[in-house]
Amino acid sequence: MERTIKEVAPHMPVQSLALRVAAYARVSSGKDAMLHSLSAQVSYYSQYIQSHPGWLYCGVFSDEALTGTKEDRRGFQELLTQCRAGNIDLIITKSISRFSRNTVTLLETVRELKTLGVDVYFEEQNIHTLSADGELMLTILASYAQEESRSASENQKWRIRKNFEEGKPWRWGMLGYRLVDGTYQVIPEEAEIVRRIYREYLGGKGYITIARELNESGIFTRAGKPWAVFPVQKVLHNYNYTGNLLLQTTYRENHITKRKRKNKGQYPMFHVVGAHEPIISLEDFEAVQRLADSKADHFKCRNEKGTYPFSGKLICEGCGKHYRRKRTAARVVWICSTFNTMGKAYCSTSKQIPEETLMAVTAEVLGLPEFDEHIFAATVQRICLGENNTLHYQLRDGRKVEATWADRSRAESWTPEMKEAARQISKTRRQA
Repeated sequence: MERTIKEVAPHMPVQSLALRVAAYARVSSGKDAMLHSLSAQVSYYSQYIQSHPGWLYCGVFSDEALTGTKEDRRGFQELLTQCRAGNIDLIITKSISRFSRNTVTLLETVRELKTLGVDVYFEEQNIHTLSADGELMLTILASYAQEESRSASENQKWRIRKNFEEGKPWRWGMLGYRLVDGTYQVIPEEAEIVRRIYREYLGGKGYITIARELNESGIFTRAGKPWAVFPVQKVLHNYNYTGNLLLQTTYRENHITKRKRKNKGQYPMFHVVGAHEPIISLEDFEAVQRLADSKADHFKCRNEKGTYPFSGKLICEGCGKHYRRKRTAARVVWICSTFNTMGKAYCSTSKQIPEETLMAVTAEVLGLPEFDEHIFAATVQRICLGENNTLHYQLRDGRKVEATWADRSRAESWTPEMKEAARQISKTRRQA
């Protein structure tokens, strides 16, 4: 009896791909309560996504920002980079206002994500952007959110302006004073710090020296941070220390960007004489302003800030500050701003890097025969500089590249001009 054996191919069930899900969270203030809220949001979304069957957790992107503008939010930009790289299918966020308060920006972003096949889900409004009526609902609700933000901003401006008209200060966080019932009251121990800063500046010391000596004396800013150039400048140019008030010297550009602008006549200013007890005499204040102006004219540094390909893109991993461009006697270098102004005691990690070296390494990382600033601007988001001459490149497509650079030998560091100067010195010494 013949037997027929039939070969049966095993059935392998096709496993569906997991949906790659990320979340976005944002708070609009640096206050402790708001930061706790941000931490709670990140924790909630992390647990929510990871506990959902069929979802692949792709992270929670977050920002602590003063505005809802897309450009100012690093976490938001990183989220968009991951979407453009094809790493995310769904974004979950609390509400439209967390994503953007600007209708145009919101719709532009959502439309770009739709072309990438990325869905955005707004929890409060229960809207999926990839749904048929998603964009119509978004347009209506985003316009409402933008108008609500504008109305709240106008109400706030009216309240501030009314206080100004009545001679009441708006800013309360000023070293040397506390604000009590709309009036500044002197804090004696802080007032002495203010007097010391004025006294030392008029005595010939500069911003950097004053900041360093305050730190060495164990004296810190009201926020408990070390002194640096800007806080010292801020004290020396604060007219309120004379006991008088000049109100509405700045204003907010609009309710969307909230950028602070100097008031150059766009709005009325209010001058209140004898508003509170002075810490600095008017004569000393004016003397400081004259001295500061003369120094600025001497060094010709007013309004002469240059922008270079690496400006704003180099970050020190030691202190988190940006690098700045500096021209030395031998060459142009990039150096940590903290190290440059405060010294090694305040940032021991950083190390200055010659500009030509930085360009050469960057060209190699990008696979270019030579450095091209246009390709660099379009490709590199930022570069973090760490210990042992390491450079960490964050590219706009989401990739990260690490590189190292080599110190030049002492012989290579000498320019022809430096060599000639050394020869002249040696010749003079022999003749003597």
